[in-house]
Amino acid sequence: MARVQGETNITRNLSDVAAAMAGREEELTHELVALYERELPHLVNDDEGMVSLLSSSVYQNIDTALGLFRHGIDPTRVEAPAAAIEYARRLAQRGTSVVDLIRAYYLGQTAVLDNALDEGARQINEPAELGSSMRRALSTAFTFIDRVTLQVVSAYEDERDRWMANRSAVRAARVRGVLDDENVDVDAGEAALGYRLRGHHVGMILWYPAHAPPADPLAGLERVAHRFVDRHTGENRPLFVPHDELCAWVWLPVPEEGGPDCAEAERALVESDPDVRVALGEPGRGLDGFRRTHRQAARVQALARAAGENCARLLTFAEVGAVALMSTDLQAARMWVEDTLGGLVDDDPQQDRLRETLRVFLASGASYTAAAGRLSMHKNSVQYRVRKAEELLGRPIAEKRLDVELALRLCHRLGTAVLRTGRQ
Repeated sequence: MARVQGETNITRNLSDVAAAMAGREEELTHELVALYERELPHLVNDDEGMVSLLSSSVYQNIDTALGLFRHGIDPTRVEAPAAAIEYARRLAQRGTSVVDLIRAYYLGQTAVLDNALDEGARQINEPAELGSSMRRALSTAFTFIDRVTLQVVSAYEDERDRWMANRSAVRAARVRGVLDDENVDVDAGEAALGYRLRGHHVGMILWYPAHAPPADPLAGLERVAHRFVDRHTGENRPLFVPHDELCAWVWLPVPEEGGPDCAEAERALVESDPDVRVALGEPGRGLDGFRRTHRQAARVQALARAAGENCARLLTFAEVGAVALMSTDLQAARMWVEDTLGGLVDDDPQQDRLRETLRVFLASGASYTAAAGRLSMHKNSVQYRVRKAEELLGRPIAEKRLDVELALRLCHRLGTAVLRTGRQ
């Protein structure tokens, strides 16, 4: 009888502790994501979609675990949450080690149990009863984590097998080796990839926003990549490498004199698929150029993701490289643009026209005549707008001209992400 009563007390204690922790799921999720940032930083220093999926996975696992204790559910009957399964699949697509996924679960288990122990100590005064309850909590949590981990690892391995069975995935693994290994056998690499690593290239990253993918995203991205090649490099084929379901890494073989013209590239983009986003690196030569142009494109993509949906669909390292180098701090870029442009930084149609006129004027060698031709405006109208823009700047354009020109380019490319809007 006493044993039955003891079991009843333990079940009640754990239910009370879980009930007290209910409502703290978001707080605990933030705590675990911060823990992963310290212990597994590459899981958190990723694109916004993956970090959001990680947070959803953590939240759903915590919510499931607390529900298990609150309602006395058998942990051997629990199924892994949908977000946890999908996150494991995405990690498999990206080639992230399954060891990192498993470690994340056990780090999370320890952190949540620490919180539960603190709550149990507040609620349970009798040391022996507290010890028994926490031993049960540890045993149940281990069973839960073991079961969920088996399920997500199985999902990871199934997706990895499917992904690696695809020839494109094998190619992706080889490309990662070229990007990461300083001692690459260039001849073997060229033969395996069917691409000339010794040539001239432009690195390009193509992706669909998470809210707008077509039925077959990779096929859509590959069509866009070939459209760029058709316009700029003739019969040479691009190197197309899926990064995950919504993103691809591309290298375009280009002539020695340069890469794609941005205006033509934007037209090709609109004509082929208006939902695709593009980040372009600078042309590079040989293996070093192959790596450098891709890393530049990756920095530009990080900036585009941070800037959100309102930035231009095509961004180049030549245009935004300086701020792409600090893309983890878009707020700092926004403050720098405001400091540089002064009163010319408001998000409204009149200032948009002034900024665009001044940008084209400076890009035309400060020639009113050349700018008028590019803008299809009368020369006097260009002079008037440049004068009004200078008044809003609060200083002569000649002062910090390079900074002003860069800030105007950022406004042109990133839009409201760096302009002063109602949010401020």
